[in-house]
Amino acid sequence: GPPRTMKDLSLNNGVESQGHGLRHWLLSNAPQSRRQARLGRAYQAWLTFSQNRLAMIGLGIIILLVAAAALAPLIAPYPPNAPDLSARLAPMSAEHWLGTDELGRDILSRIIHGSRLTLYVIVLVAIIAAPVGLLIGTVAGYAGGWLDMVLMRATDIFLAFPKLILALAFVAALGPGIENAIIAIAITAWPPYARIARAETITIRNADFIKAARLQGAGPARLIWGHVVPLCLSSLIVRVTLDMAGIILTAAGLGFLGLGAQPPLPEWGAMISSGRKFMLDQWWVAAMPGIAIFLVSLGFNLLGDGLRDVLDPKAEGR
Repeated sequence: GPPRTMKDLSLNNGVESQGHGLRHWLLSNAPQSRRQARLGRAYQAWLTFSQNRLAMIGLGIIILLVAAAALAPLIAPYPPNAPDLSARLAPMSAEHWLGTDELGRDILSRIIHGSRLTLYVIVLVAIIAAPVGLLIGTVAGYAGGWLDMVLMRATDIFLAFPKLILALAFVAALGPGIENAIIAIAITAWPPYARIARAETITIRNADFIKAARLQGAGPARLIWGHVVPLCLSSLIVRVTLDMAGIILTAAGLGFLGLGAQPPLPEWGAMISSGRKFMLDQWWVAAMPGIAIFLVSLGFNLLGDGLRDVLDPKAEGR
């Protein structure tokens, strides 16, 4: 290549020094502002997380899921619900990479569009269940006494039943459909979050900074929302991420039994249910959506393990 001039070298040195300067600023042991301290903690957490190869693989799988859901109409080779009886139960080929189902619909296109339903279920269940569990757990842990006993006994009742059985009961009462399935899964998902939030709250409710805030006139609502809840969030985020695989499997189980997303929606559990009749000869009809469920569940588990190493303060000594 052409010889590098002094100007090029000075520009490169300037860019490198800027990078080193930013890194030094982020990793400073004596931050000059709250913003610098927060950014520094986030950068250190990212460095710890990025050293975990399995966690990075999990993050990559989840990024692919989100990208597939966002770009489904652009990257899917065929419409997800368009039948083509001339290509019925076609094996994997250049035209249909993952084969076709009993109506000639392209399985790859249906899996890509089904990622939208999977993400829809995951996000809505997390939005509903996590705040409910966090609220019940922090209130029970902070208040104590009879209120703690009542809230925790209600939590124990929900924990006494297997999630899928309880979700089946609620869906049977509400009626089949994707929205009712989301409500049923959310109703069964909040108790573990309440338990975690209560345990975290009990450990910090008598801390010195809580007593200082109380002496300054902070009421129970302000103490819970401003001081207790932020300290419970890291453990809750880890648990929610690890629970995503269970949420996906429960949604797929409801779809498999015909109580979740209804045809012709390309929900992965419903696709497995329709393909089980062809398992011996046309195995790909049921196997491909099953592999999709397995990969996404694995991705969330790997991501959750990585986040636990970063966010869980009790894991630092491991």
